[in-house]
Parts: sequence; structure tokens; C-alpha cells
Amino acid sequence: MSHHASGPNFGFPRGDARLDMTDLYAFTKPGDPAKSIIVLNVHPSFRLDSPEPTTKEPFAPGALYELKIDTNGDLIADICYSVQFASGEDGRQTATVRCLRGVRAAGVGEEGELIVQQAAVSVGKDALVTKAGDYNFFFGWRSDPFFFDAMGNFNQMQFTGDDFFTDKDVCSIVIELPNSALGANRVGIWARTLDKTREGWVQADRGGRPMQAVFLVGEQREAYLSGEPANDDRFIGVFAHELEHTGGYTPKVAAFSLTIVDTVGFSAKASADRVPSGACSDLS
Repeated sequence: MSHHASGPNFGFPRGDARLDMTDLYAFTKPGDPAKSIIVLNVHPSFRLDSPEPTTKEPFAPGALYELKIDTNGDLIADICYSVQFASGEDGRQTATVRCLRGVRAAGVGEEGELIVQQAAVSVGKDALVTKAGDYNFFFGWRSDPFFFDAMGNFNQMQFTGDDFFTDKDVCSIVIELPNSALGANRVGIWARTLDKTREGWVQADRGGRPMQAVFLVGEQREAYLSGEPANDDRFIGVFAHELEHTGGYTPKVAAFSLTIVDTVGFSAKASADRVPSGACSDLS
């Protein structure tokens, strides 16, 4: 799914591009149905409204980048993979990954089972992959998979077919893991970024479905970005209104079609023989 431009005025959450979540993918590993791959992309290399690039530093040091996984359908995380980055004196970054399970997974993943530490972050074309037990990890810059005529969008929907993102990049967090780590049932997956402040951790961005935040303005967008999937039904009225006035839906049909939450539905059964298209599926 794509989650670009979720901050105020199509900008970055908390004014930091490194905390801006852009994509979330979950799929069975091609050629190995016993494993799954989850990809969280953050930090677009350019703003949509500026020719100037964002910072060259891939990830925000000290911030948390979390993958939340609900295994029983209650929209509360039962598993959390939490990634934190550190920058050395030479500017190179390394990653530490922790896993929390059970009740602790619903909180902030600052502590938990250590999966890998000091994993290299890629800043060039070569992909630096770190193996830790049954896991494989990648962190670093990669080509932005999104394609869209952004300039046409801002020019009163006068599209030309030009792909603004052709030469743009994002920073990827990729986890390859055994399906047994996710359980045997269909799961709900979402991601979030958190910033450390004097008052504690602040959720900067979150998402599991395409382009949710852009339909919300002002306090509603802030409430969404700082919220949890379990409370997403409070936004149904806003999305239903958009469907009624732009898609021609009746109020009843619009409200019914939005009985969803912001997670990616995904099945990681070891017997799977295909890559599931979970990026737009309802949680079940």
C-alpha cells in the first residue's frame, strides 16, 4: 500500500521526512512458501512541493520504526518488531531489532527480545543483508516503488502521465522471517514511527491501508496519525462523506463499505503456494 504525504499540508509528520511512512508490503517469499517478507518504507527523498531533496541520513537516530501484528482479530498488536537506528561518528548508521510478544507488543518496543544489533544500513546500490538465525534483514535507500503524476494532481487534476517518482528514493526496512513467527492464522499488520521527546514517545505516523490520512484534515488527521486501528471506526463518517460526494455512493452503502480498519490483512500459512495480494484486503 502507499501512504505518501500523510503529514499536514502534504508534508512530513512532525516535520521530519525520516519519520514519514510511505509504503507497507507483506507477502510470501517467492520460491519459499515457508517464509514471509514484510517491507516498511519511510523517508521519501523529495517533498511533493519542493525541488530540494530531504536529508541524506536514512533514518532518524533514536526513533522507533515498528511493525505491529494482530494474530487474533481484536485489532491489538500481539507481536511487535521494533527497529531503532544509531549513527556513528563517520555518519554510517546501524540498526537494532527487537521483538515483543503478548501484552507488551501493544506498547512501545523500546525493550524486548534482541533479534539483531549493529546491522549495517545500505546507502549505495549494493544491498547489505544481515542474517540473524531464521531472519534476514535489509535497511537502507532503495528506489521509490510509487508511481504518480504528482504535479498534475496539484495542477487542478490536469494529468500529463509524468511519473514524479521515477528518480526518487525511499528508505526500506525489510524483514524476512519464518511463517511460524507469525502463527498459523490470518493476521492484521500495520506500521508506525515514533519520535522521542522530553515528554516521552510520540507516535508520528502510522498506517496499513493506502492513503488514509489525506482524507482527514486538522485535528482529525492528528488524531488518526496518533491513533490505533482498534479505534478507527470513529473516522468512518469522514470517509463515508467523501464517498457520497465524490463517488456517488448512498449514505448507507458508503458507511457499509467503510466497516474496515487500517491494517493489512495477510495469511502466512506454510502451505501457501502463491503470493497473497493482502495490501487491500479486509482483516479477517
